[in-house]
Amino acid sequence: MVLLFWTSCAVIAYVYAGYPALLMVWARLRPRPIADAQSSAAPGVSIVLAERNEGPRLATRLDNLLQLSYPSGRRQIIVVSDGSSHDTLDVLRRYEGLIEAVAVEAGGKASALNAGVSRATHEILVFADARQAFARDAVIELTSPFRDPQVGAVTGELLLDGESPGRRIAVSDRRRPDGELRDRACSDCRRATDRRRSLDSTMADGVGLYWRYEKGIRRLESSVGSTLGATGAIYAMRRSLWMPLPADTILDDVLAPMRAVLAGYRTVFNEKARAFDRVAGADAEARRKVRTLAGNYQILRLEPRLLMPWRNPVWLQYVSHKIGRLVVPYALLTLMASSMALADRSIVFAAALGAQCVFYLLAGYGAWLDLCGTTASSRIAPLSVMWPSMRPPDRRGAINV
Repeated sequence: MVLLFWTSCAVIAYVYAGYPALLMVWARLRPRPIADAQSSAAPGVSIVLAERNEGPRLATRLDNLLQLSYPSGRRQIIVVSDGSSHDTLDVLRRYEGLIEAVAVEAGGKASALNAGVSRATHEILVFADARQAFARDAVIELTSPFRDPQVGAVTGELLLDGESPGRRIAVSDRRRPDGELRDRACSDCRRATDRRRSLDSTMADGVGLYWRYEKGIRRLESSVGSTLGATGAIYAMRRSLWMPLPADTILDDVLAPMRAVLAGYRTVFNEKARAFDRVAGADAEARRKVRTLAGNYQILRLEPRLLMPWRNPVWLQYVSHKIGRLVVPYALLTLMASSMALADRSIVFAAALGAQCVFYLLAGYGAWLDLCGTTASSRIAPLSVMWPSMRPPDRRGAINV
């Protein structure tokens, strides 16, 4: 049991602290810079955007892509509608002549990407989502590393906006007969909004901190060889390296770049290629985590070569980062079980058990606060039908590029 305790501690410590430290030393001693073969001509790019029922924000996103600082003659924008409703198709029709719209039956993002790539005519594929926005020079920066013939894919940097400003709720016409009820309801609405805003801000800080940690690891991995995937919101790869994705692919932004790595090319990180997004809510973040874990298990089934050190040039990084993250939940369980069994033997084991209990209680308390905030917000929903001015604030916000 003692061996199980210390093994679990070692696994968790290595994955989250030891591996980043190893990368830092590696990057200092054996860096692998990107070769800069001078070229005056901008490579042709085919921007592929797969969407489903994104009508309300699709026009803004297309305007953003059309305004990029990239030669229009060297740029192709392909939007694949994955079984979208008529509202989305109406938006696409307004951009006829500026983009290429491809309508397919609903089959998932992977199938939509395959359809979009089949229409691509340029040598570089750029993948984007409907929710985010690109900086004006994003495609220029995203394509610049391809001057190195060993670079097969490039991932950009996704910047998250940690602020969640809500609109002030108008409280007017207090002289009406039902003004007292309305004032009370508005007060409840403001309290619920303030509570949600505080929770959103705390969650945004946590997500932002973790995201910066992840980007730091990605930057180090790139400097010693290759990153282990890309950011789905902004990445590019050579069309010659693209392999059609299985229809049920969960993480296209990991599978496609890792196939380029298995083919002997590098996947690198360029933080100057920027996309912008808002921090997702707690529920959305939880779903994203579950999706990521499921996707990493699926990739092992789709590409077992990744587990073979003689086939995978970044085997050590892959095992340390991707496989390590899959092992950590089990290490946490065994750490808790062994701590409980050993707590009466030593102050060290008792302190470890106490620290874990505090950690999980705080996590549960945070989840409870988020649930209470959601419930409080839902209680004022019926009032928004009576008074439109009391609708809960729109938390989507604007993205400042």
